[in-house]
Parts: sequence; C-alpha cells; structure tokens
Amino acid sequence: MSASNDRIIDRAQGLAAWRRVADAIEADIAAGRLSPGDRVAPEAQLADRFAVNRHTVRRGLAALAERGLVRATQGSGTFVEARPLAYPIGLKTRFSEVMAKAGKEARGELVSAENAKADATIAEALGIKPGAPVLAMETINRADGVPLSFARTHLPLPRFNGFEQVFASKGSLTKAYKKFGLDDYKRLSTRITARPADAGEAQALDIAPGRTLLVVNFVNVDMDGRRIQATQSRFVADRVELVVER
Repeated sequence: MSASNDRIIDRAQGLAAWRRVADAIEADIAAGRLSPGDRVAPEAQLADRFAVNRHTVRRGLAALAERGLVRATQGSGTFVEARPLAYPIGLKTRFSEVMAKAGKEARGELVSAENAKADATIAEALGIKPGAPVLAMETINRADGVPLSFARTHLPLPRFNGFEQVFASKGSLTKAYKKFGLDDYKRLSTRITARPADAGEAQALDIAPGRTLLVVNFVNVDMDGRRIQATQSRFVADRVELVVER
C-alpha cells in the first residue's frame, strides 16, 4: 500500500482500522521503504496519514511489536527491528567478541546485585553446598543500545566479592574476570529452551509481553575446571539466531 492510497482506509471494508494501519506499515517494511533500525513516524503523523485517531495508531503499532516487527523505546519512539544476529555458542562464548564480529558495540548493564544463599539448583550448577554464599546479579546485554538478553548470574563467594562493582564499571564479564585473575575461562554446559516473556522481562528487553524468549542456562569454569558462573540468559528470539558450535 503506497502513501497516496493510505487514506483509502474505509471502515466499511470490514477490517478494523488498527489492522489496516499495521498492514500498511508492515508493507512499508517488506518493500524496503522502512529499513531495520529506522524510526517509524510519530503517532501524530501516522494518525494524519491514515485519517484515524492516535489510539488506533497505537494499537496497530502494538500489534506489530507483538510480532517482533517493531520495537517501542520509551522516550525515543518506535523502530523497525533489526534482522536477527548470529550468536555462536561454543567452548568459549564471549558476548563482546560476538558483537564485535557483527560490527556492533557491546555493553553490559548491571540492573541489580545482592549476596544470597545458593538454592539446590544453583548449588548443583556451581558444585557447592545448598545455602553457601553466592553473588546474584541481574544484567542486560546491549548491542548498539538495543537489549539482546536479560540475565541472572550467580558467582561463588568469597572468591568474587565485589565483582558487581567491577562489572558495573567495565560493562563486561570477561573484563571483570581479569580483575580477579582470570584471563580465560570456558563453557562447561549449555541448555536451551523457549517460553513467552513475562512483564518484567518484557520491560527490561523493550518488547511486548508474550514475545518468545530463548532461555539459555549455562555454567562456566576456569581453566582448572572450577565452576565460576551459573547463568540464565533470556534472549529475544527475534533478535538473535543461536548457533551451537562444536
């Protein structure tokens, strides 16, 4: 549908106005008139373009967001989603290195951190006793400012006392590990499942609730085989393509 025909949106056609708005914007994306990363016109302009109210436009954009075609960022607007990034998972998986190869700027953001006691699941993953002290961190990994994953990581204490402060300043697990004398580490195990995003995950990742997440549970060890990290990382399924390497 071209811009000159947008005002043909006639309620007598039997299709909801918000759906026709969504279809027209989707057609712009498919035809290349809107490219990945482009900002969609503001709601007021879209309302004028389609001769509808802003609530109708908002509902149409929400429908596109639920399908993963656009991303609404508070205070910045609505953007066309980028094509999925290939994200290799192997013996040595480093978010910053993966993003660098894709030509993206990587940054990890500390959301929260607390000292806690390991439950049975975390204790088994880290090879420690239930109730042993651990550092629990929630983080967001971004590529060019776009959130790709929301993670909860557990590290054994007292080995990593103060790790959250180093991570907050470095924005990278790998760089933070170097401050603790770990120049290298490797993946011990990885499990991948999928499920819908809940409200908190959706807010952290700038997506609509219910969008599909790829949930990656993994354990890392140091080069002596000691377990150093148990993480559950939730990736937006439309933004990454997980590639398992041998």
